[in-house]
Amino acid sequence: MDSMEKFTLHERLKSDTIFVHDLPLCRVLLMNDSNYPWFILVPKRDGATEMFELIKEDRIQLEIEVSAIARAIKTNFCAKKINIATLGNIVPQLHIHIVARFENDPSWPKPVWGNPDLVQYKNNELEALIESSSAIFKELGL
Repeated sequence: MDSMEKFTLHERLKSDTIFVHDLPLCRVLLMNDSNYPWFILVPKRDGATEMFELIKEDRIQLEIEVSAIARAIKTNFCAKKINIATLGNIVPQLHIHIVARFENDPSWPKPVWGNPDLVQYKNNELEALIESSSAIFKELGL
C-alpha cells in the first residue's frame, strides 16, 4: 500500500476546512474564513511534516501544484498579493497555505494569522465558492 492509499487528513484541517478538489499530489481545501480566499494544499503523503521529507518527484510536483493554484487564485480573485506559507506549528501535517490578499482585507498589510477573528462562510456563499473554485482548479489540467 503506498502513502496516497493510506492518506489521512489531520483532525484540525478536517474541522477548519472544506474539501474543494484533489490534484495528483495534493488535496485542495478551503479555509472556512470568509475574510480571505484562503486555500490549503495538503500533499497526500502520510507522515510528511516538512517539504524536504518528500521525495524529489513529489517536491517538483508540489511546486507545480502550488504555483498553478496560486496563479489561478490571483487571476480569478483579482488579488493584490498572494501569500504562500508552510507553518505547521499547530498542525504538524505538511500543508501549504495560499491566501489571496487585498488592500482592503481586514489584516492588510499584516499576516492573516491572529488578525482578525475568523468569519465562517454562509452556506450559500460557501457552496458557490467551492463550485467555482473546483471548476477553476479542474481547468488547470494538472
